[in-house]
Amino acid sequence: MLPDYDDATAAAAFRRLVAHLQHRTDAQNVDLMGLAGFCRNCLGDWLAEASGGTLSKEQGREHVYGMPYADWKARHQQPATPEQLARMDESLKRNAR
Repeated sequence: MLPDYDDATAAAAFRRLVAHLQHRTDAQNVDLMGLAGFCRNCLGDWLAEASGGTLSKEQGREHVYGMPYADWKARHQQPATPEQLARMDESLKRNAR
């Protein structure tokens, strides 16, 4: 069960996470998925869902990436290896609730 943080505290932590992910472009989404079962795209999608329709998924992702996803992908995303993809697939299985 999640603790009941006040909105200001939760928002500050979220903004710090987003800033950290924008800084750490070396942390590949496939590796985040393989370790934690979520990535920048997921975070952007969750932001869009939490906005109650104010943001599209594309806009949510742009807020998380700090630029359009296509631009970030062209600048920073490396091709995924078969090992990374296998680790991601195994990790995603643990997301089922």
